[in-house]
Amino acid sequence: MPMAPIIRTVGLRKVYAVGKERVVALDNVDINVEKGEFCCIVGQSGSGKSTLLNQLAGLEKPTRGKVFIGKHEISAMTENELAAFRQAHLGFIFQSYNLLPSMTAAENVALPLMFKGMGRRQRMALAKQELKSMGLASRMNHLPTEMSGGQQQRVGIARAFVSRPKVIFADEPTGNLDSKTSRQVLLRMLEMSKKEQITFVMVTHEPSLAACADRIITILDGKVQSDVVPPEEERIRRRQALADELARDEAEEAAREKAEQAARQAQKNAGQQTSAADAAAK
Repeated sequence: MPMAPIIRTVGLRKVYAVGKERVVALDNVDINVEKGEFCCIVGQSGSGKSTLLNQLAGLEKPTRGKVFIGKHEISAMTENELAAFRQAHLGFIFQSYNLLPSMTAAENVALPLMFKGMGRRQRMALAKQELKSMGLASRMNHLPTEMSGGQQQRVGIARAFVSRPKVIFADEPTGNLDSKTSRQVLLRMLEMSKKEQITFVMVTHEPSLAACADRIITILDGKVQSDVVPPEEERIRRRQALADELARDEAEEAAREKAEQAARQAQKNAGQQTSAADAAAK
């Protein structure tokens, strides 16, 4: 008997009032997302994809219809009930990072664990472990203002991972990252989804990233245009291609660093030889 989907919508509709106009952002949307799936929502700007993500995460109330996560109808919850549910079961990754400026990277990552009542020593240890896995071991004690945009986003992703939620919602999480870091982050998300059976729902405008997903939902004018589950062989091939591209990027970066280091050393040696020749001439 097949398992019930972890996320389900029924007749989901969202209408916004813009002045005297009524804008239909979502129109009778029915989708299912299975446990442990990596689901990408794609569509043109203004198609309704971010509105759909907000509905699925309980960040906005529908005008009509229902949203379920597991057996819970989150669209019927009060704000207090939603806050408690999100804290217990959901994780979020925002394009704007949403890091607390007065906290270090490790303290930002540990924050969800504090809300769960975990002691400081344990939550900081888990936070540092998560930062290491994101390649940020040297940035643990840095404030957000002391990190690049890409580093800040990886801190935000580590924060979403650290409490191992059932579902992680991500709104354009790689939008401010370079191509190498985007690949690194997506592969980490795919790894976590498979290893921990965490369900990911990600909005993205990057076709190469969406192509690696288990499910691709395309939204057009507030309606589901397509809901596709690519063949497993195709997903494996695309993810391997992404990993190969990342490996080439890292190899090229290492070669550049080695060449730059050799050039600096040669310049230093030349300077020392010149100084020695000048001393001998005197």
